[in-house]
Amino acid sequence: MNNDTDTIAAIITPPGRGGVGIVRVCGKTIEPFIAPLLGGTKLAPRMAVYRPFLDGNGEDIDRGLALYFPAPGSYTGEETLELHGHGGPVVMDRLLQRVISIGARQARPGEFSERAFLNGKLDLAQAEAVADLIEATTEQAAQGAARTLRGQFSRRIDTLRESLVQLRVYVEAAIDFPEEEIDFLSDGKVERDLHALSRQITELLQQTSQGVLLTEGMAVAIAGKPNAGKSSLLNMLAGYDRAIVTDVPGTTRDILMEQINLDGLPVRIIDTAGLRDSLDPVEQEGIRRAWQQITEADQILWVVDSSIGAELAAPIWPEYQQRFPGGNNVTVVLNKIDLRADQPKIERHGSQHHPTIAISAQTGEGVNSLRDHLKMAAGFTGASEGLFTARRRHLSALEYARASIELAVRHLQGVAAGELVAEELRQAQNQLEEITGMTSSDDLLGVIFSSFCIGK
Repeated sequence: MNNDTDTIAAIITPPGRGGVGIVRVCGKTIEPFIAPLLGGTKLAPRMAVYRPFLDGNGEDIDRGLALYFPAPGSYTGEETLELHGHGGPVVMDRLLQRVISIGARQARPGEFSERAFLNGKLDLAQAEAVADLIEATTEQAAQGAARTLRGQFSRRIDTLRESLVQLRVYVEAAIDFPEEEIDFLSDGKVERDLHALSRQITELLQQTSQGVLLTEGMAVAIAGKPNAGKSSLLNMLAGYDRAIVTDVPGTTRDILMEQINLDGLPVRIIDTAGLRDSLDPVEQEGIRRAWQQITEADQILWVVDSSIGAELAAPIWPEYQQRFPGGNNVTVVLNKIDLRADQPKIERHGSQHHPTIAISAQTGEGVNSLRDHLKMAAGFTGASEGLFTARRRHLSALEYARASIELAVRHLQGVAAGELVAEELRQAQNQLEEITGMTSSDDLLGVIFSSFCIGK
């Protein structure tokens, strides 16, 4: 990690042109920047003042508002100066370069939030929620990120950790001081507490998995033969004509993506080229890209033209089925039921068959059932009350912690080895502390904060 004693600076507003742009300067002291930039003006804490921003020759770069936040009452916990000027890219770049010429350096992606974490202003889960709030694509995701930023998720983790530490102290006391006659093997307390911890982690895991869905959403690939109605389905789900639809086979040759909102669940719908044998090199490239998206998708909608009859549609399925990863993430969509005067329906078969949904992408019949099916396939409940955003690393840490607790139960019931129970409790504690950053490697912090935008 870079030296956190440096003064850092960055444009913290989005790239492009706007009415207002902001350059942030942060470090142990920002006093050396005030006189050269603002003509010797002293700044009162948290009070906006209108001043010229000066270049090295004393000429105006711009005029705007300057705000000073003394430590520790700033976002990072360090002294901070914000310069609010006109949001043109040239003006912002000149202002940033002027700050750098005085003695700051360009901030790394996420370095402001990294310093907030290192200075105890945010824990690691809250810092990640900053990025989640910026990237939120649904109102529910934004609300969930705000709850995590306020510490709702972290408090749940801290409560679990405190219970685990208390149990660990009890077990280790019984090991270290047998004369105190704490018989943790026979009184049942440890086993009861272990089971209670396992239940609490399981409950939190269920909520965290919903939080991961809010953060990451779901990728759905629409696949099938040419002219099955894939692009029409994309348009129906998107709510507007996103893709060109014609009767000519092979109209879609590249990947089309659209972000939609399913009752708060962010879904990326991917329309792919029709799968068939082709000698056209352009279409071949489109088919190659289609298979790449199919391989990476969370869910696959295999669209079939039901108007040609099931006896004609069925033979095309085994030809491709073996190429799908997994297999339990595929839904067969029988499209064009309006041409057969059929009714929309959904059939959920056993483990050897894929769910089948009959729809019309032209009229919209059955599409709401398809939307509900996608939410169910993702495991998304749609309940937003108290929901928070989370990351897959949080989910993994909780799963490891639960596994350690369950292993501790087996050690207790099997060989009655208190030392092994204590070690599993320690492992579970370490996993919980990684979530909030109480114990985190520099490598983990580097990966997390490098994914942030530079302005945060």
